[in-house]
Amino acid sequence: MKSGWTVRIGLLAISICRCLGDPAVTQAQVPADYFRQNCTVCHTVGKGRLIGPDLEGVTKRKDRAWLIKFLQSPQAMIDSGDPYAAQLLKDAHGIAMPNVAGMTPDLASALLDLIEGAPSPAKSELAGVAISDRPFTANDVVTGEEFFLGERPLAKGGPACVSCHTLGTIGDLGGGRLGPDLTQVFDRLGGRRGLGAWLSAPPTQTMQSVFRNHALQPDEILPLLAVIDDASNHSRPADTSSMAKFVLFGFSGMLVGLALLQLAWRGRFRSVRRTIVRAQVRGEQ
Repeated sequence: MKSGWTVRIGLLAISICRCLGDPAVTQAQVPADYFRQNCTVCHTVGKGRLIGPDLEGVTKRKDRAWLIKFLQSPQAMIDSGDPYAAQLLKDAHGIAMPNVAGMTPDLASALLDLIEGAPSPAKSELAGVAISDRPFTANDVVTGEEFFLGERPLAKGGPACVSCHTLGTIGDLGGGRLGPDLTQVFDRLGGRRGLGAWLSAPPTQTMQSVFRNHALQPDEILPLLAVIDDASNHSRPADTSSMAKFVLFGFSGMLVGLALLQLAWRGRFRSVRRTIVRAQVRGEQ
């Protein structure tokens, strides 16, 4: 696979600027919009489990006060040793629900009202992006690689995955290290359905700030799923040797550059010295 390092360097700078620039989602949003942007990545209402549990009937499984407290700081509830929070973590295979930007008691209550009021599993305002369930093809993998490396631009102008992430199949030099290695993430995040939901509305604050106004499209998510699935089936996570190779190549390039500079300046020094010596000789004569 092509390494795409020229593309990566530019995209890395873009992604860092975007990460630092966009503010967090505000609590002034309509609850349904907030749910779509922050919750559908891990949850459905009546359509089954994704990474997190199906939220249909959630207020019957746990009291409202507990749910509001949990929504404000899931990690704090887990760290407190709460048995129900610990069970949720276990059921999610160790993937903890992140603290959601802008969450307040009023917003949490409004979200619970929204979930309780959903009349059926087909409630459209709580649905995430629909991802095709057709089998992946070899062409999907190729297209996904191009999106991942930035060789094919994303429709909404988002940065390429390789600016922050790597896969075990993208070449000797690997990819970015700002985010986690994605080689084994396909199964860990629930396969096509779970990972597809994640890509459609990334829940982490860093990815939200980058993709809030540059959302991935369904025809981009599918090939990205294909290339990540291919990596999980045909490679191991990228090891630190790729970073070591990059550093080694960079250091070697620096040494070569210094050697060339020395040769160039040595010739120039001799030329200047020769001119000075000749002038002195003429002066003495």
